[in-house]
Amino acid sequence: MMLDINDIQKVLPHRYPFLLVDRIVELEVGKRAVGIKNVTANEEFFNGHFPGNPIMPGVLIVEALAQTAGILSIKTSGAENVAVFFLSIDKAKFRKPVLPGDRLVLEVEIVRKRANVTRCACRALVEDKLVAEAELTAMMIKTEE
Repeated sequence: MMLDINDIQKVLPHRYPFLLVDRIVELEVGKRAVGIKNVTANEEFFNGHFPGNPIMPGVLIVEALAQTAGILSIKTSGAENVAVFFLSIDKAKFRKPVLPGDRLVLEVEIVRKRANVTRCACRALVEDKLVAEAELTAMMIKTEE
């Protein structure tokens, strides 16, 4: 299963400039997902991080991984009108800088699922090189919509 930006916006409440996943290229419900974030020079965060030497902030790489994990969690649950909230970020490591023009590949795999709580092993890659990794745990909460 693949999702384009319009499909992603139907699943996640995030919008520009905080929607950090452009496409889901692989989605194996209950197992794993692979997302893409095209990092462009006109990203708003590059204005302040760091002018003259732009680097994508590590927290935004983790957020892109979390959004990919959120899509996987929601699609796995089959639930509608839910929001996904972080519970923990563990074992986060940043290996290489992410620069304008990079294509960030976001790999997420479910390692444990219990009721409405999901734990995922996450990796971010650029040109098949690991740039960041973390274990993320999140909870799905029913919304009013």
